[in-house]
Amino acid sequence: MLEKTLVAVLPFIVVLTIGAVFVGRYLARVFQGQHTFLTPIVGGVERGLLRIFGVRQDEEQTWKQYAVSLLLFNALGLCFLFILQLLQQWLPGNPQHLGAVRLDTAFNAAVSFMTNTNWQSYSGETTMSYLTQMLGMTVQNFLSAATGISVAIALVRGFVRRSTNSIGCFWVDLTRALVYVLLPMALVLSLVLVSQGTVQTLRPTVALTTLEGQAQRIAVGPAASQVAIKHVGTNGGGFFNANAAHPFESPNPFTDLLLVFSLLLIPAALPFTFGEMLGDRKQGTALFLAMLIMFSIGLGISLHYELAGNPALAQAGVAGGVNMEGKEQRFGPIMSTLFAQSTTVTSTGAVDSMHDSFTPIPGLIMVFNMTVGEVIFGGVGVGLVGMLLYVVLTLFIVGLMIGRTPEYLGKKLEPREMLMAVVGLLGPPIAMLLMAGLAFSIPSAVASAANTGSHGMTEIIYACASAAGNNGSAFAGLNANTPFYNVGLALLMLVGRFATILPGLAIAGSVAAKKRVQSGVTFSTTSTLFVFMLIFVVTIVGGLTYFSPLVLGPLLEFLKLR
Repeated sequence: MLEKTLVAVLPFIVVLTIGAVFVGRYLARVFQGQHTFLTPIVGGVERGLLRIFGVRQDEEQTWKQYAVSLLLFNALGLCFLFILQLLQQWLPGNPQHLGAVRLDTAFNAAVSFMTNTNWQSYSGETTMSYLTQMLGMTVQNFLSAATGISVAIALVRGFVRRSTNSIGCFWVDLTRALVYVLLPMALVLSLVLVSQGTVQTLRPTVALTTLEGQAQRIAVGPAASQVAIKHVGTNGGGFFNANAAHPFESPNPFTDLLLVFSLLLIPAALPFTFGEMLGDRKQGTALFLAMLIMFSIGLGISLHYELAGNPALAQAGVAGGVNMEGKEQRFGPIMSTLFAQSTTVTSTGAVDSMHDSFTPIPGLIMVFNMTVGEVIFGGVGVGLVGMLLYVVLTLFIVGLMIGRTPEYLGKKLEPREMLMAVVGLLGPPIAMLLMAGLAFSIPSAVASAANTGSHGMTEIIYACASAAGNNGSAFAGLNANTPFYNVGLALLMLVGRFATILPGLAIAGSVAAKKRVQSGVTFSTTSTLFVFMLIFVVTIVGGLTYFSPLVLGPLLEFLKLR
């Protein structure tokens, strides 16, 4: 079994690393305004869109102007998607004749897709019309992902530049992320998915006759276009309720592996973009290695316990105890675990199996991936922002140890940067723990969990962690389509998104205004020691912040199985 696992996983990691290097360098050229192989094709589109916005390519903004543009743009997207759901019964593109979405559900969905969370408390194929799926959900998948990439690039510019108050232009970065990155990648992936059997049609249903001779109508729709961008942009909202476990979204093992690769590619590439734009590739490589090591450790632990199976099944003599509950037969435990690990480290939220059915330790790893702030690759752009906040915190700790003012890339890290890093790292956890505590104190909220005891506790913790981390995956055992969870988790998503983005932009503006200093003694941020110190800080901050819920939830459940 070990050999089989290595054969399946190691080549994937190697190919991902190679792809990330090339895509990272490509992204650096795009956002530095340099010529790329796509410039002759989409350069005119970029110029046309900027002309519509009334923006010049060389226009610059301060971090506050950048943040205001971002907030206004996202607010408009949220309002549009919310209204679209309420009016869908009177709009075209609704061959199923679906009614208006319930108010609290519509609010939750609008916030969810605007924040790149894509949490779904509803069944997509029976709740949202084709027009809502295409004009609302799919469009927001592009825009929220482009927003995340833009923020990451702005933060990188902050460290690259010196003695300036500008960090780029939000509208330029947004446009380039869309036309040079997300649209081409999603188009290619959509075509590949369609060739493999993912559905893409405007027909409402397909009429079939079952083996028993009964008539059955199967839901279809324009799925491939949404499936592609939900992975490329680390969104995760499924066209169908079963998400990537549905054969119309991921028909075979090849598409399953392709979806995992596509959701990891841009987050894994952005550290290399960071190094390329700095002119010091080792800096980006160090961040990538920290992410990759944490990803690999979590994957290894999850595979070990999931392949070992459930002791209760082993005692019952069921297939050596191998845990196939909640998994697709065509994917099996190895691919399902790889997908689960990848989707929870990248804030994607797509699933090809039911996470509620995993054994306790893999469940713990999935919760941990989200609670550390989605920085083990993380969402497109925001993952790099979160990791750089951890870098600031790590260097602050190093500075305390050696008695020197911390600095990073020649920029002094002073109280302002420390404060913003702490806000970005602790804001979402505080909100998440408050929401979880409130849920446990309300009987109706507790009753929404399908299980009692430690497993039921994990279901509620997972939902809150998923919302705060802008992940969007569900443990599949919690009925979250209630006013309490729809409103509460939506507010948690807003905190999780903007309590990370806004401090990141503030740090970008602060460090961009600084001069580079040539200190006699600095702590190397490309060394092996730094990589492991960064991993240690991420693990300790995440582990200690959520120690109690992790112990009382998945860890206690694990101990009960022994």
